[in-house]
Amino acid sequence: MKIVVLDGYGLNPGDLSWDAVSQLGELTVYDRTSSEEVIERSAGAEAILTNKTVISAEIMEALPDLKYIGVLATGYNVVNVGAAREKGIVVTNIPAYSTPSVAQMVFAHILNIAQQVQHHSEEVRKGRWTNNADFCFWDTPLIELREKKIGLVGLGHTGFNTARIAIGFGMQVTAYTSKSSLQLPPEIKKRTLDELFSECDIVSLHCPLTDETKELVNAERLRLMKPTAILINTGRGPLVNEQDLADALNAGKLYAAGLDVLSSEPPKADNPLLTARNCYITPHIAWASLEARTRLMDILVENIKAFQAGKPVNNVAR
Repeated sequence: MKIVVLDGYGLNPGDLSWDAVSQLGELTVYDRTSSEEVIERSAGAEAILTNKTVISAEIMEALPDLKYIGVLATGYNVVNVGAAREKGIVVTNIPAYSTPSVAQMVFAHILNIAQQVQHHSEEVRKGRWTNNADFCFWDTPLIELREKKIGLVGLGHTGFNTARIAIGFGMQVTAYTSKSSLQLPPEIKKRTLDELFSECDIVSLHCPLTDETKELVNAERLRLMKPTAILINTGRGPLVNEQDLADALNAGKLYAAGLDVLSSEPPKADNPLLTARNCYITPHIAWASLEARTRLMDILVENIKAFQAGKPVNNVAR
């Protein structure tokens, strides 16, 4: 089987091995592939693997040998799944591989905002502590998390792991979820979306990106939040209307935001969040720990093996 990896650098910039995949077929790995190069590079391939490279219906039509598309991520909106289903092409994703790492990043942002770790570390390096009259200094509010209310929008694998960490910090945990209250542990209280946004000190987004959830966080919903509240997004950038969030931060209607994802990645230079007040942005790295990427590679190999055995798993095009 001819296997082509279209954009392998994100998963494996050199610290992992493709050997286990190469044992399953004739493997070609490209670090990056432009939209104009996809058809040429995939010609004759039975399997193509993609992370962010878009696989459209037109591309599938031009690749008659294609039988399998492996998405190197949990989200699979880069593939026209409907077209794949019509053509009998199996499309697999990689579920739950990054759950611990993403939940950890949620709290990396929360703790940085609560304690202003980055800011105070930079001030120390500037010599401010050395030249300080007292044994300590701080020039921003320092926030204790115990008894603060955190609201989780979505309670899948990552949302639930985030809840467990929050419970460990002694926080009050609420969730907007399709699960019934009877399915939730007693430490997690179910709320409507508007209740969650209006009541919580921290709101963290863990829902998938759909037509219904696109720009879920907008001016109307931001107006429900406390001016002391914090928004965290490690899910999908388009869950947030970025101009509305920037406006709320700059006007002091929201205390801070911690974001690992944006609507366009890499962001355009004029993205309003890049210069917004109290907006802390990391470059989509919540998923990228070595441990998470190793799990991703392992699941990828098992996905391909299952497909070759005629019993595909994690098939999102059924």
